[in-house]
Amino acid sequence: MTVDAPVLRVAIVGGGPGGLATAIALSKVPNIDVKLYEQASILREVGAGINIGANSWNVLGLLGVADSLTTGHPEWTVLNMNGHSGEELHRRERAPDPSLKRPTIRTQRTALQSALLAHVPPGTIQLSKKLARLVDVGDQGLEMHFKDNTTAPADLVIGADGIRSVVRDTAWPDYPLAFTGTTIWRTLLPLDAVQDLDPRFQITGWWHSPTTHVYFSPVGEGLWEIAARAYHEPATHSASKVSWGVPVANAHIREALRRVPSGGWREFAAFAGPELSRLTAWDNRVVLVGDASHALSGAFGSGAGFAMEDGWVLARALEHFRNDLGRALPLFDRVRVPYYSRMYAHLARQAAGRKARLEEMGGETSYDELVRNKIITDGGEDMSWIYMHDIGAVWADTLEELENTRKA
Repeated sequence: MTVDAPVLRVAIVGGGPGGLATAIALSKVPNIDVKLYEQASILREVGAGINIGANSWNVLGLLGVADSLTTGHPEWTVLNMNGHSGEELHRRERAPDPSLKRPTIRTQRTALQSALLAHVPPGTIQLSKKLARLVDVGDQGLEMHFKDNTTAPADLVIGADGIRSVVRDTAWPDYPLAFTGTTIWRTLLPLDAVQDLDPRFQITGWWHSPTTHVYFSPVGEGLWEIAARAYHEPATHSASKVSWGVPVANAHIREALRRVPSGGWREFAAFAGPELSRLTAWDNRVVLVGDASHALSGAFGSGAGFAMEDGWVLARALEHFRNDLGRALPLFDRVRVPYYSRMYAHLARQAAGRKARLEEMGGETSYDELVRNKIITDGGEDMSWIYMHDIGAVWADTLEELENTRKA
């Protein structure tokens, strides 16, 4: 006779894409009582646009959400330009891939959030719940203490609370975050407000300087995104800057920036932290998903996809081991830790390569040469392991490995 899995009280901290996807995935696992705690009083995304590529479409399909995301700008063409002269340095053209049901799109973060929210069971989300600390109460599990002086019990706490994760800082108190030197500004405005300036504004494009860029892209529904980055030496600049500036000279770019209405910009200081050898802690009663688990400051532009994959894999691991945390969470680590480790290794190689190229170029290097050196063309390293990642196939391979191990 089959014995029912024990009822598991699961608390998700954070209502971004990772937290919402985790709630959806866990809601389909028998005998899991899931609650999501979000510090905001209104659940809304902060930022502007977001990329949805094959990896994200794959996990959205597994979650049953893909058909709910219906707006976005297909990225058939991506341009890289010299930010000073406007010269087109590289053009990547994507032809429709018959093996893919949906194209890579740039869409609004709110569109992804709305699609996910539509699939979260009613009563799952509790707002205005900012986590203050976690307490181990022994056989009774964990107790969450919130800033409003309320508490909530849980058998498993999932940190989906971003790069400044309170859950991570509680379970890994010595984890260091550091300002990377990069500050990012994002905004949305109507495409009609700028499309008279340059026809390329209707295409996804990057205008580069040696250490900064301005990124433009339509995001669907008549809206247009600007994302600008600037770098300052972290040792001499704090992360609390309030002014901004982008060193580009094209008159039409500067005019596009001027057309952003007052108060339209949102500023984000980029932080990063080291690789974790495990994403689970406290005797398999705490687990991290999304940016909380890999503080990479959006290095690959696919953080929402990674976070949603985390949530889906965690749900599958709990389902496979019938809510046994002592077996399910190590399996989650087995699947996800090597993937994030590969990302950290890639970034280290990339940084070393840039440094070596600059050393070869010497000190008397022009602006144009530095920009050309910065741009990675299609001849670079194959990144399909990220952008074409099929988490469903990875999970199937994992189950096969487990079965082969059991039989051995």
